[in-house]
Amino acid sequence: MQLLKYGAALGAAWLVSLSAAFAQIATDAEYAILMDYRTGATLFAKNARAPTVPASMSKLMTVAIVFEKLKDGSLKLTDEFDVSEKAWRQGADGTESKMWVRVDTKIPLEDLLRGIIVQSGNDACIVIAENISGSEEAFAELMNAKAREWGLNDSTFVNSHGMPHPDHKMSMRDIALLARKIISEYGDYYSIFSERVFTWERIRQENRNPLLDTFQGADGLKTGHTQESGYGLAGSAVRNGERRILIVNGIESERQRATETARLMRIAFDDFATKVFYQPGDIVGEAQVFKGKQKTVPLIAADEVSMIVHRSTLNDVKATVIYRGPVAAPVRENQQIGVLRVEVENGPFKEYPLYAGRGVGEAGVFGKIALAAKTLLAKPEPVETDAETVQ
Repeated sequence: MQLLKYGAALGAAWLVSLSAAFAQIATDAEYAILMDYRTGATLFAKNARAPTVPASMSKLMTVAIVFEKLKDGSLKLTDEFDVSEKAWRQGADGTESKMWVRVDTKIPLEDLLRGIIVQSGNDACIVIAENISGSEEAFAELMNAKAREWGLNDSTFVNSHGMPHPDHKMSMRDIALLARKIISEYGDYYSIFSERVFTWERIRQENRNPLLDTFQGADGLKTGHTQESGYGLAGSAVRNGERRILIVNGIESERQRATETARLMRIAFDDFATKVFYQPGDIVGEAQVFKGKQKTVPLIAADEVSMIVHRSTLNDVKATVIYRGPVAAPVRENQQIGVLRVEVENGPFKEYPLYAGRGVGEAGVFGKIALAAKTLLAKPEPVETDAETVQ
């Protein structure tokens, strides 16, 4: 890795930008995304921004809305919800996944959540939608409002359960962002996703998520399947303190979904590594100072500087200090001076803000005169091109 020092004009805001993919990974899934949970970095993507039929993976949105209301106290797990005839009749022909709710009964919210997460019950989704918003149509409006609020910009909801509708769409990226939100913000309820079985009305149903059996460390989230969507899965797993999120859709068979998702999750952990370059407070370079008592000021990283990269590109990562310079004195300690751009050649990059490691006062009047004379009389100095190697 090399550290190059130069000045460059910067825009008004510091941006963090990530490539769609660190590496080319072959998959039979029509749509796919691998995401690092901690950083949100996309490790691999295939048609990840394309809105498509999410099937039961869209139930994650219904669940997330319930979790939010549980967290803010407007709902309790012990609240009992009324079952309407519409909910009872949903999937009565046996073609849909059901919790098997009974009309004119009351069901605790905690059981309804298990009916959705473990059993994938469309009827349970309608019970929740009607009791929260009055109707499923009104609940779909709430889903769309929350999608905009949470940055799920490739998603449009028409119902609470994901049965096919021409306007009911989600992208794999949106599902990954939603999964990340559920894990990070609603951890008190996330353990439900790893439960293997739930029995309601004496009907025992097993969790459909194959990763719970095929990949050690898997603990959620949701499968999906309709004839139109094919087989999909939103999954997450933890190994050695690191978590990855995998979303796929458009797989041809249930068996293929099980094998392919386990294979992709292995790639997510085995083929990618987190490389830490600097710790908070490390000096990563220096900036030239104009009319200052010192000619340079050290540049400090306030945060850990790291990047998740494919193991094949570990030696191709470089970092560059970018700032608008020379920096005019006086310089305040901890003043933001520029950014450190960490990047893979022709691939992703990430920028970290850099701050002045000390204050630099303005040179006195005689110092300014001497500086002007030196600028006027000195021969041009060659541009420094040697790179400093960073271990």
